[in-house]
Amino acid sequence: MALDLLLPVSEKLLAHNTLLPPQALGNCMAIHSEKLGVPDLEGVQIAIVGVNEARNAFEKKSDPQHTDPIRKQLYKLMYGNWKATIADLGDVPLGAAVSDTYFVVKEVMATLLNLDIIPIVIGATQDITYPMYRSFEVLHKMVNMVSIDSRFDFGVQETLISSHSYMSRIITEKPNILHNFTNLGYQSYFNAQEEMDLMEKLFFEGHRLGVLTQDISIAEPVLRNAHLVSIDARSIRAADMGSGPDFSPNGFDGKEICTLARYAGLSESVMIFGLFEGSNHPTSNQLMAQLIWYFIEGFSYRVKEHPLEASEDFLKFTVTQEELDLVFFKSLKSQRWWVQVPLYHEPHTKEVRAALLACNEKDYKDACSDKIPESWFKAQKKGFI
Repeated sequence: MALDLLLPVSEKLLAHNTLLPPQALGNCMAIHSEKLGVPDLEGVQIAIVGVNEARNAFEKKSDPQHTDPIRKQLYKLMYGNWKATIADLGDVPLGAAVSDTYFVVKEVMATLLNLDIIPIVIGATQDITYPMYRSFEVLHKMVNMVSIDSRFDFGVQETLISSHSYMSRIITEKPNILHNFTNLGYQSYFNAQEEMDLMEKLFFEGHRLGVLTQDISIAEPVLRNAHLVSIDARSIRAADMGSGPDFSPNGFDGKEICTLARYAGLSESVMIFGLFEGSNHPTSNQLMAQLIWYFIEGFSYRVKEHPLEASEDFLKFTVTQEELDLVFFKSLKSQRWWVQVPLYHEPHTKEVRAALLACNEKDYKDACSDKIPESWFKAQKKGFI
């Protein structure tokens, strides 16, 4: 079994746990130790997995992020008013080659997906997103991926996969199971015009940092549609990460990035959550730990609701436009919004099957002003799943 390959959490960290109060997270989760082995996963909902692989960093790191300092900060945080059952499964061992590490990451993720357990991956570099994405092959489903990043990370297709080019491998490698890709927080001066043109050509979505910082709630429906969420810590401003050469003066602040992590946790679609590219600065480690806390917080308040299955819990709005009607739903419980996307899946019969796309109230108001929401347009063009 792939989980048997994982390395246990260090005894030093476990000894530190004995000094923490019983309400601390480190004392409220099952932990893979050398003495007890991999914990029983019966009933576990969330599993933490570390990946210290950094050999494919775009800029070679003299002191790459290690998982233990983040764990130390995470274990100190208090368990909330939750019912989430959490396990820390330890670290993926470094393979003889980076491809070997990727293989183990993929197998571990696939095992957890099959067990209906959500992995939270703490990784040194963001190229680990690639084997996380490939693990969805086990579910035989297309993937909606969201990257919270200042860059699109397409890079140069011919180069070795790296933390700045892993998306090129994802969009070109067969079998391609990527249905949609959305970037949250890109900064234009870090991205070539060719990358922006490619995003447009593939009907992918990008949301600029400046737009999101004016209204962070724009990201909620984007994350509600996601299956895989990958955070590059370099999207966070240097002041909130303890400075350092890898970080920029501009980026999300600590409150904004924690809000995004909580949105990801709230999304009942998100099945893998990854954090990458932190530094070994104490402030960085604390913030990365808090991102994990907020994801778990969001997960504990997930609400399963579907407008087409429980219509009495939703308000339905039909907006008539010149060439089509847009049908919106608003939840009476959570106040969240969806819009129906009509899709032609059978070319001979032209049978229409409706899909639901998460949206917000602004999309509804735009539709009332004869403006078709961009996310609706792109979903309809691609065939939203």
